[in-house]
Amino acid sequence: MGRAATIAVAALCGVVAALLYLAAVLGSPGALILVYLTQLPLFIAGLWLGTAAASIAGLAATLVMLAASDMLAAAVFAALNPVPVVLLVRQAVLARQRSDGGVDWYPPGLLTGWLTGLALAGVAASVLLLGGPAGIEAGLHQLLDRLLGELGDPNPADRDTLVSLLAVVMPGVAAASWMAMVVVNGALAQGLLGRFGAAWRPSPDLATLALPLWILIALAGAAAATTIGGIARFLGINAMIVLSVPFCLAGLAVLHAAARRLSHPAAVLISFYVLAGLFGWPLLIIAVVGMFESWLRLRRRLTGRGSIGGNIDG
Repeated sequence: MGRAATIAVAALCGVVAALLYLAAVLGSPGALILVYLTQLPLFIAGLWLGTAAASIAGLAATLVMLAASDMLAAAVFAALNPVPVVLLVRQAVLARQRSDGGVDWYPPGLLTGWLTGLALAGVAASVLLLGGPAGIEAGLHQLLDRLLGELGDPNPADRDTLVSLLAVVMPGVAAASWMAMVVVNGALAQGLLGRFGAAWRPSPDLATLALPLWILIALAGAAAATTIGGIARFLGINAMIVLSVPFCLAGLAVLHAAARRLSHPAAVLISFYVLAGLFGWPLLIIAVVGMFESWLRLRRRLTGRGSIGGNIDG
């Protein structure tokens, strides 16, 4: 594909991404699905045509948002969508030539580390920009109190307790939800491109995912912070919520490795994902498995070989 065609395709992907995001103005439940897929065209541009194309798509999407709204809305859109997509695509397309002529692509574990770092930075930025934990809790308390009040909750005391609890954990929950959205859109883009032979790199094997050591250290630090109180406790709680996502992915790596030892691995994996989609609690169990994987190397025992793809200290 020529340079002009690449720019045109990337810009078109950006326009589509902005239109998906703007679907929120429709106000219908179906529009939320379109908003959730905002990053998909951006990932398609990057994982198909490279980092420069992802940047062009992100710029085009941001310009459309600026034309359709205002500077603040465009900045929030860019921070949530184009900027992290460009950063992740840049890392994903990195490769190193081996002495035997093969290629080592950037490992999925380290991509997970970048995603986790971006989410933690987002929580920290929200604390700084919104006036610290007290400001966040006050703003969320007011918003959630109004929303729950409109639902006609007959018990104000119970409502206040629920609102206070949600206000404490909301930054972490929002960041974890955003991480899940990034993972889903990135995986969908890579899967679609791989199906048509258009992907820049081979699809990463989830069973090879191994988290960098700093994520385990961060979990220990966050857990310790929750015992201190005040702002440290607030940050610790929300950091632990964010860190549950990479450990969930590590647990899924163990599950995929274990399924390969069975005669019908696809049936096992499909059954798990259906249960997880319906009930949610299987993901909590798999996140615990992911934490134990960091110490017990469960995946290595299942595969009978050393880890591939990102078990790097740091």
